[in-house]
Amino acid sequence: MQEWTHPDGLYSWIQTLSEVTITIPLPNGIRGRDLVVNFRADSFSAGIKNQKALLEGEFFKTIKPGDCFWQIDNGKLVLEIVKLNQMEWWSSAIKGHEQIDTSKITPENSNLSDLDSETRSVVEKMMFDQRQKASGLPTSEELQKQDMLKKFMAQHPEMDFSQAKFN
Repeated sequence: MQEWTHPDGLYSWIQTLSEVTITIPLPNGIRGRDLVVNFRADSFSAGIKNQKALLEGEFFKTIKPGDCFWQIDNGKLVLEIVKLNQMEWWSSAIKGHEQIDTSKITPENSNLSDLDSETRSVVEKMMFDQRQKASGLPTSEELQKQDMLKKFMAQHPEMDFSQAKFN
């Protein structure tokens, strides 16, 4: 996963399709109770109580504020941000900051088990159909049509299908 750092070292960030993680260096001795972090759908602020914010701004795109959280890890404030649209790359974490070329992002490998059940079933059907076509066999849709035809023929034995041609 590629990490990008603000030119002034104010923060660094990484992303997946569904999340953005912003890491902000903290002064020595800062604890969780010393911090104030606010997430809104389009913006955020993070800082030390009764002081100027360490970092604030508008997110590049809309987020799900109720699903976001923060923690301190090795003297750094880590903001875990959940994107509203979880199928797009962000050009920057914060609007107005240096942008990256999203066409150069190499996505992490994913597993079918990472997908929700509806998406997973669609992907599995597409994979099945692709294997069937490559092997010269009927796709799931063609198999379904064949089954319907067999049922129809079984329900109507009085009809003669011997001369019928099916594509």
